[in-house]
Amino acid sequence: MATDGDSLAAIWRIESARVIACVARMVRDVGVAEEIAQDALVAALEHWPREGMPRNPGAWLTVAAKRRALDHLRHQKMQAEKLEAWGLDLEAQEALIVPDFVDALDAARQDDIGDDLLTLVFTACHPVLSPEARVALTLKLLGGLSTQEIAPAFLVPEATIAQRIVRAKKALADAKVPYEVPRGEALSTRLASVLEVVYLIFNEGYTATSGGDWMRPALVEEALRLGRILVALAPAEPEAHGLLALMELQASRMRARTDPEGRPILLAAQDRGRWDHLLIRRGLSALARGETLAREPGPYLLQAAIAACHARAGDVASTDWARIARLYEALARVMPSPVVQLNRAVAVSMAEGPAAGLAIVDSLVTDKSLRHYQWLPSVRADLLEKLGRREEAKAEFLRAAGMAMNEREKAYLLERAEAAER
Repeated sequence: MATDGDSLAAIWRIESARVIACVARMVRDVGVAEEIAQDALVAALEHWPREGMPRNPGAWLTVAAKRRALDHLRHQKMQAEKLEAWGLDLEAQEALIVPDFVDALDAARQDDIGDDLLTLVFTACHPVLSPEARVALTLKLLGGLSTQEIAPAFLVPEATIAQRIVRAKKALADAKVPYEVPRGEALSTRLASVLEVVYLIFNEGYTATSGGDWMRPALVEEALRLGRILVALAPAEPEAHGLLALMELQASRMRARTDPEGRPILLAAQDRGRWDHLLIRRGLSALARGETLAREPGPYLLQAAIAACHARAGDVASTDWARIARLYEALARVMPSPVVQLNRAVAVSMAEGPAAGLAIVDSLVTDKSLRHYQWLPSVRADLLEKLGRREEAKAEFLRAAGMAMNEREKAYLLERAEAAER
């Protein structure tokens, strides 16, 4: 059966991370590994349309990439030393002498792909890189996205993304970052970086910071996929389960977050019948697993527990707002942040009334870190409106709209300002 370009692209999206991870273990350089994996893709473009798709496309690509990796080592005239120093696996050597790719499929799949992928994740998210570089490199290597696909998602030129990726690879090489999963205390530090990057990707998809769309579903899907990979590779880490639970539960609301014209619908006004109950079940299951593993809940488990309160409630009125407020108090202790306090203010307003929430919000007004955060005046405006202080509410909605970079968000806030006058 012949292979078309779309089929090959889909296969590459699924398999590329595993291929790159396997080769990176051999050559100990993420940049070189990606180039070699791309060479294997070129080989597939040459062979598959003529010969048909192999029974196991991922293994075919892995074997092809391993052969090229060994060629690379030979050309560097350092094969013997590197084979000894890096413990090159026997399967890669066997791939050299197997005459037919089909015969090599089983051997290729015997690799410890899980460990390879986990190592690639930790390398792409190394703290030596800036958060922006980590996101770009992670989407490129783990998400299988091209620079052309990544750039529009973050509203920057393709050349900017390409530069970030090139610089990220160079920074990893220059810093001589070891290609390994850290152990002990270093593991917790690096895992936090990995989880942070995945959640940054998710958040940009869930509520876009700028542009014409309220959400970018493709980024949400990539973050969910990476989160599921991470949980499978680090099953004993409670915060990995917490992050996945949080993303699954939040993503369950996606269909209800916009109207047919793409305008935002906030939580209180959403049709909960449109929430994805499969994602809710998955999220609650991940939360339960994480809570079982954790001695004390970390920030992702606490945020997932908050999301679970919403998921379990039939409507806004039946939501356990008092519990949500307590969970935000706990979250503020493990992750002090004015944004957490702002969210706590919303929960307190629902549990105790708008005046109680406004008191918390007013204590945050002078916080410099929230100076350009549009949700501060937006929340304040909502509470003022509930208290009947409509002129003040209108002014705050207008101030929030002036800060918003997302076109849908700005339009929503202007509509609220107009409605506050009535």
